[in-house]
Amino acid sequence: MVNRRHIRIKVMQSIYAVLQSKSDNLPKEEKFLSYNIKKVTDLYVLQLLLMVEVQNLALEHIEIKKKKYLATDEDKNPNLKFINNRILLAIKESPEINDFVSNSKLMDWKDNREYVRIILDEMMVSEEYNGYIKSQQSDFEEDKQFILDFFKNIVAPNEKLFDYYESLNLSWVDDYPLVNTMILKVIKQMKEGNLFGLKQLEVKADDEEFLIDLFRKVILHQQEFTSEIDEKTPNWDTERIADMDMILIKMALTEFLYFPSIPTKVTINEYIEIAKDYSTRKSSYFINGVLDKLLKDYNKTGRLNKIGRGLL
Repeated sequence: MVNRRHIRIKVMQSIYAVLQSKSDNLPKEEKFLSYNIKKVTDLYVLQLLLMVEVQNLALEHIEIKKKKYLATDEDKNPNLKFINNRILLAIKESPEINDFVSNSKLMDWKDNREYVRIILDEMMVSEEYNGYIKSQQSDFEEDKQFILDFFKNIVAPNEKLFDYYESLNLSWVDDYPLVNTMILKVIKQMKEGNLFGLKQLEVKADDEEFLIDLFRKVILHQQEFTSEIDEKTPNWDTERIADMDMILIKMALTEFLYFPSIPTKVTINEYIEIAKDYSTRKSSYFINGVLDKLLKDYNKTGRLNKIGRGLL
């Protein structure tokens, strides 16, 4: 499931793009933001289908070897354990995934076999694969464990694949870790006879509302927040403060003032953690200091309007 931190990251990126482009078409930007968060499902499905296409390519290689003029016994009677892997069949036979592919303009791995070959070649020489096909055991749990190892150790960390996704959609750079974690979680929870679904990727109505409200309110109040930040950073020229730091502080202030159900501690912790990944080395300390000062002011002046106990 797309979590609130990932939603905040998407909002942060959109605000940065709007401020850099100086766009004033808010409805257009909000529409693009909603579209962007839903593209996470595309990446999720592509990662699953990549493994299926690796399986398909492996089967093609087997069929070619069978037709060799001097085919060996191994060529004629190949090991089909990977071809019959139950997890990959559960992906291939999933009505939800097949419907999603039919109704979307999703890229087809058959047209991008270069990356499928890269993954297949790496898999074929791996200890995980060789241990798997040589094992005398053959059950659902073994199939599942192999796919977990295959995805975690070969698919997810492949740099060429990551670069390819980045070339298709720049926002997938941030979606990639989330999607890979979700895939591993779903596979671990799989039971024999189950098929893959996509319901866990649906953006909840309240999360989508949070996405748009946060974006809109930051944009509408950002000039006001610039003045407040300036007052609390007298030794800093606001133009010298990193753009990303300013955006993260403004997003946190928006949550302080306009999202009464979100505890201030949660807000501060979220933006400090985001700063560690997306801004400078010392940004988290700077952001924490500015937010602490402004939060004390908001409490003194009664501007803070949080609902429920423990939200301050």
